Amino acid sequence: MAENNGGTEISPNMTIYINNLNEKIKLEELKKSLHAVFSQFGKILEVLAFKTLKHKGQAWVVFEDVSSASNALRQMQGFPFYDKPMRIQYAKTKSDIIAKADGTFVPREKRKRHEGKKRKEQHDPNQAGMGLNPAYAGAYGSTPPLSQIPYPGGVKPMVPEAPAPPNNILFVQNLPHETTPMMLQMLFCQYPGFKEVRMIETKPGIAFVEYADEMQSTVAMQGLQGFKMTQQNSMLITYAKK
Repeated sequence: MAENNGGTEISPNMTIYINNLNEKIKLEELKKSLHAVFSQFGKILEVLAFKTLKHKGQAWVVFEDVSSASNALRQMQGFPFYDKPMRIQYAKTKSDIIAKADGTFVPREKRKRHEGKKRKEQHDPNQAGMGLNPAYAGAYGSTPPLSQIPYPGGVKPMVPEAPAPPNNILFVQNLPHETTPMMLQMLFCQYPGFKEVRMIETKPGIAFVEYADEMQSTVAMQGLQGFKMTQQNSMLITYAKK
């Protein structure tokens, strides 16, 4: 049973494993798009994907807590990501994945099953970081970096004094400059009636998203209002002016 690769036999944990991903997508774009799509479920500590042939079409998303990972797995199972349905399950381990990323991975799964926790601690100098090297320990340690702590006094984008009347086209502001149309499409196409995303090259940070009718655009606006593309960028969505 422990050897079963099926998602049902693996205990829920903070890391989800995704495969059947489109292999034509560049690595950095893939990681950014996965972060954009999955951060709606909770804080993401790490998105991992690798260039090696063995790991093509696969990725791991590490959440801060198990409930976020569980919601993501349940709601995004089969989601059409770059035209291919995602297959998602809980990762077998958390620390081994990170170790593979930094080159320190040593196969030890079979030994771990037969050894107690005490033995593991003796061979794991970075227990607080779940067996990570110092470069990764901060992401999992008890004290998050200052840049990750929400700042209540942060400047929020101004909400227009006179909101535009309902429109099937939404106006999206406060986007990080590296946002691509595909990243926004991944988010907004979850809602029925989605038609297209339009961005203006000369004006980074804003976009227009069109739906079939006003009711469908309203549902999408309510669902994604305040969605955090990054820790500093919460989407501000209004109706586009007619």
